[in-house]
Order: sequence, then structure tokens, then C-alpha cells
Amino acid sequence: MQDLQKPKYKRILLKISGEALIGQSDYGIDPEVMCRIANQIKEVHSLGVEIAVVIGGGNFWRGASASAGGMDRTTADHIGMLATVMNAVGLQDALEKINVFTRVQSSIYMQEIAEPFIRRRALRHLEKKRVVIFAGGTGNPYFSTDTAAALRALEINAEILFKATKVDGIYNKDPKKHTDAVKFEELTFMEVLDRDLRILDSTATSLCMENNLPVVVFDITRPGNIKAVVMGKKIGTIVKKG
Repeated sequence: MQDLQKPKYKRILLKISGEALIGQSDYGIDPEVMCRIANQIKEVHSLGVEIAVVIGGGNFWRGASASAGGMDRTTADHIGMLATVMNAVGLQDALEKINVFTRVQSSIYMQEIAEPFIRRRALRHLEKKRVVIFAGGTGNPYFSTDTAAALRALEINAEILFKATKVDGIYNKDPKKHTDAVKFEELTFMEVLDRDLRILDSTATSLCMENNLPVVVFDITRPGNIKAVVMGKKIGTIVKKG
């Protein structure tokens, strides 16, 4: 049985959706929301857990939507990558204000703002108990931040990928639109692909499946949930290899 006083995981990758940072606004960053997330991360960090973070950019920009509106897809995705950098720097500021040492590493070279992504350097930061925030996605267009999160999680040897959203797990249909939506407690990666559930994009799902990296989807807006999932409490939906 899992010791409830000790974390279940030693090294994690936390994927935060950009939309989770909006709060009650239509777009951008709500400083109060950012502070709450930072405090949740600190709570887990104080347990000795090594934490890496990937943040989406959907609170500022969605490349696929802009592309559908007529913008060149590569250009649209590059703008989205820059949005993730803004969110990463914002989270860094919130964490360091509460005395959590962080490093932002970007897949896009911008030395005045962030370190370049260097795997060995990222591992060293984690070993020194710094929170590492990966920005810029994979650095390539046509890949989502879900894929970036799966890729970085594997590169740093994370034990699990936590996808933090505004929904408390994976449902068979949108719970905001359908009152009869059913929540899944557990799924296999093949079930996610076969049912076209789209909680992760198919590239990220396949990458996690092929490398046996479990994923937990949970609600970050509820205080204490990051600590709860790291401690092994069964909240949200776990996706793993069948």
C-alpha cells in the first residue's frame, strides 16, 4: 500500500494548459490563478519531488485556429511557441516570489530570457531541486505542447506525466455540454486513440504508449490537487499501457 505520507513519485512532468491560467478573463494570465498554481507546485516541491513543467499557450494564441483562419500554419505555430514562453516566464516569476528556485529552458533560442534546452543541464537543475519550466514547445511547427510534454518527460526520465486542465478527468463526451457525460477512472492508450477522446493529441498519446509513460488527467483549479495526484490519490483519469 502506498504510504500516504510520502510522494508516490520522485520526478514528474506537469503539463499545464494555457487556458487554466485565464481565470475569469477571456484571455491572458490571471495573476491570482498563477499564484495559486505556484503555491500548489511549491507544496509538492517541499516534499522533495523533482518537478518539470510544460505550459501551453492557448490563453494567448492557438496556432491551429489561426491557421484555419488563413494564416500560414508554420507562422501561426511559431507565434504559439512564443506564447508558451510568456507563460513560462510568468510562472517563473510567481515561483521565485515564494522562494522556489526555477530555470526556464526554451527550445527557441532567446538568451536574454531563457536558457536553451539542453537535456543534461535540465537534469542537473532537477537534481539540484530546481523547478525546470520548458518553453517553446518542441521548437517545431505542427507539434502541440502535449507532444512537447511527452517528449520532455521521456528525455528527463520522468516517472509520470500529469496533464492539468480545467476538467476533472476524461469523459466520453464534453461534460460542459452533456449532463449525461460519463467520466473514465482508467483508460489504456489504445482506448484513447480508438475512442478519439483527444485529451492528448495522437502523437503525444502514441509517444507515451510506446514508451510506457503513464498519464494522469486532473483538475488543477481545485486547491491541493497537484499534491493529491503526486501522493497517489485516485483523482482524475489515469491513462496507461494495457
